[in-house]
Amino acid sequence: MIAALLLMAAAPAHQQDCGDLPQQPMNMCLLEEFQRIDAELNRQWKITADAMKANDRGIDRSYDKDPGYFDTLLAGQRGWLAWRSQQCLLESFEMRGGSGAPMVHSLCMARLTRERIGQLKELVETDN
Repeated sequence: MIAALLLMAAAPAHQQDCGDLPQQPMNMCLLEEFQRIDAELNRQWKITADAMKANDRGIDRSYDKDPGYFDTLLAGQRGWLAWRSQQCLLESFEMRGGSGAPMVHSLCMARLTRERIGQLKELVETDN
């Protein structure tokens, strides 16, 4: 529980203030926060995917038979989504069976999703 509370304290300022709530409302609050961040991921995904598709149009396929930017990005994203789910399940095992497990899971999902948003943004920024 202490680890989860420390994670909440280190979260960015735009995060909802869920810390002073009883456990079940806190779980719901953190789930809603993760859903907001996941929606942000989906917006960034579209931007990054569009940029990678544009890069693909510049590949000379007469000699370059390697996977394109978008196909590689898509495969990586699919792998990342599976890894994120399992990683956060693993992290939530510290409270497995307890009412705080959803809190730890949502905190993990939000943290890793924020990191992924940054990675997707970097792909577009370094691409230009």
